[in-house]
Amino acid sequence: MATNADVIAARLFEAGCRYAFGIPGGEVVQLMNALERAGIKVTLVKHENCAGFMGEGVHHFNGAPAILIATIGPGIANAINVIANATQDRVPLIALTGCVPATQQHSYTHQVFDHVKLAEPVTKGAFRVDHGTAAVIADKAVAIATEGRPGAVLIDVPIDVQTAEHDSADDLPPRAPLSPMAPAPGSPALEQARGWLRAAKRPLVIAGVDVLNQNASQTVAQFCRDFNIPLITSYKAKGVLPENEPLALGGAGLSPKADKILLPLVQQSDCLILAGYDAIEMRASWSRPWDQDARVIEFSAVANTHYMHQAAINFVGDVGAGLIALAQDNPPAGAWPDGEISAARKALVQTRGLDASWGPGAIIDECRKALPRNTIATADSGAHRIMLSQGWECYEPRGLLQSTALCTMGCAVPLAIGRKLAEPDRPVAAFVGDAGLEMFLGELATARDLKLGIPIIVFVDRSLALIELKQRGAQLPNLAVDFGATDFPAVARALGGFGSWCDSRIELSAAIEQALTRDSFTLIAARFDRKAYDGAF
Repeated sequence: MATNADVIAARLFEAGCRYAFGIPGGEVVQLMNALERAGIKVTLVKHENCAGFMGEGVHHFNGAPAILIATIGPGIANAINVIANATQDRVPLIALTGCVPATQQHSYTHQVFDHVKLAEPVTKGAFRVDHGTAAVIADKAVAIATEGRPGAVLIDVPIDVQTAEHDSADDLPPRAPLSPMAPAPGSPALEQARGWLRAAKRPLVIAGVDVLNQNASQTVAQFCRDFNIPLITSYKAKGVLPENEPLALGGAGLSPKADKILLPLVQQSDCLILAGYDAIEMRASWSRPWDQDARVIEFSAVANTHYMHQAAINFVGDVGAGLIALAQDNPPAGAWPDGEISAARKALVQTRGLDASWGPGAIIDECRKALPRNTIATADSGAHRIMLSQGWECYEPRGLLQSTALCTMGCAVPLAIGRKLAEPDRPVAAFVGDAGLEMFLGELATARDLKLGIPIIVFVDRSLALIELKQRGAQLPNLAVDFGATDFPAVARALGGFGSWCDSRIELSAAIEQALTRDSFTLIAARFDRKAYDGAF
């Protein structure tokens, strides 16, 4: 008869999970062995936070929930950042932890605290498995993690429960997936929305992460093409419409320079269509960005309770089905007059600084030219991410992976590892600041052990540049933002990879070409002067 750990593993396998990441501990070894028996590969990492990001990298390929394994006490405490990130960034993640048996909870204290209470504020759900509940909790965890707006769910399993035999007599099969919901045909709200679209001369679509999670990218792209409507995206939704197409206006919400171009378009639009737009990615300038009486139609996965914006007409359910219903029997909308969208695209290009001889913009530009068109890029948090999110063109959804809601540092390298592991033949490149790389250098050894040929481009200015900019802008002294130089090529070699310094476009292009031929990581340390980001975004 199967153990409770076997039942949990089997349910996760049925949900499409094939990889799990974490660090062993005596309280989770039974869970880990059960995952391997079920066909889910367990990968050792150097820090639990990175385990969650590697799992997310896999998720962006196969769509299944990420699996993070963390042992009792310090293990789950280390992981809480990435668990919070999964919830804020709408990533389905199952955090598996182990704990002491119920009979010891009140008399044994070493490493013991309540994992469920710790996780509850930053998850969609947190459960402790009791005898006889393994199947139903595993099923509920997958459903909660994946439906609506995805997020993290904790499953905490006491050691004695893991190894106990599971009585499956009363088990139900996994719940069937929910069917997509479209707006009710002929409803007054839908007819009013269709009328607004028909009358529009300056329609505009803003798309967000719900579109990715509901697999509606192609529907959004075709809707924009059919009705000749320009598209702004959040950074998670970059590439929903290939960004070299004339209707694509790129991502919004990080760069004040870009927002000075995009927000006036939003305010001039006479019909705004929000397609799965989740404002959790956006900064304060995108709070209430249109007039109260604006014609705004919103299609979202869940009801709007954030109040970053309000729409005049709201539909909750399947975003793609909603757009199809809106389009039905409607003629193409009117194009924006006087080449306004073409002018906006040209102005956006000018803000990116990609034509510089050297510096952050030149690094991004040269990497986009040197790396294959189908490269998946990952970006860490920091000043370079703002420029990368503007300057890195995406030609498909999930072409640029990053932490856009929680904006946590140290995510780029593990995201790249997970994504490359899931699809080894796809080129994957990580972009990271020097400070972000130093936070989790150990994961370079994980890339080495997995024999993953990933170019890792390091923006080296020996400064927390974004914070330093904010300090200067507030006329505060330079404090705790500058640091010494690390010999990154030497670090790469010490950890079993390759490394080189780059001080020019020519050197960078050659380094990328070499990196793509290797079966281990390459640190490409691109040096430039401090304060190189001044005026860049």
